Amino acid sequence: MSEKQRIAVVGGHGQVARHLLDALVAGGHRPVALVRRDEYRDELEAQGAEVRLLDIEGADAATFAAAFEGCDAVVFAAGGGPDGNIERKRTVDLEGSLKSVEGARQAGIRRFVQVSAIGVDRPLGDDGSEVSEVWRAYVEAKRDADAALRGSDLDWTIVRPGGLTDDPATGRVALGPSDTDIQRGEVTRADVAAVLAAVLDTPASVGHQWDLVGGDVPVAEAVASAVQR
Repeated sequence: MSEKQRIAVVGGHGQVARHLLDALVAGGHRPVALVRRDEYRDELEAQGAEVRLLDIEGADAATFAAAFEGCDAVVFAAGGGPDGNIERKRTVDLEGSLKSVEGARQAGIRRFVQVSAIGVDRPLGDDGSEVSEVWRAYVEAKRDADAALRGSDLDWTIVRPGGLTDDPATGRVALGPSDTDIQRGEVTRADVAAVLAAVLDTPASVGHQWDLVGGDVPVAEAVASAVQR
């Protein structure tokens, strides 16, 4: 991206999103944190973000489009959270993504980066393990959101991290298509954010879907290598 792009971050108070705000500011961009509660404003503005209010579950696509006004790209980093609420997996992880995609289209924004989850295209329980209804709802929501984004006419990239941790950033990852040798594993939220920022700065990442776990390759090198595969 050119210098000083305005990037809308849906789910702007999430744990990955807050690391992403820092990474975008450090990269010379202006993040726009879209959040449900005004009480987050002071914290996020202190990180250098513009704050706009958006109720992901209650708003329609036109409201999303209005919230994206003046932005150059959208990052969907929202999630229903680990609260066991099956319904919110649909209303946030799936419908929130669908409305973000349509909102971006209505706002004339082509660049769209989505945070998903590793392995969501694989059949549930194929390893013989029991699958809870909450986990099934989460996986299906992420799977269907990714499929819808891939079928859109936007300039999309999908990043599918493994298990997220709050460990300090390592700056090193393993990144690649799901059909490569990327194995399930953990990755720090800070490293996920670094990859998202690098993806936004890499036009050749458009049209790619990658799994992401901790690894040995520096982030910039990992993204540059992944676009060649």
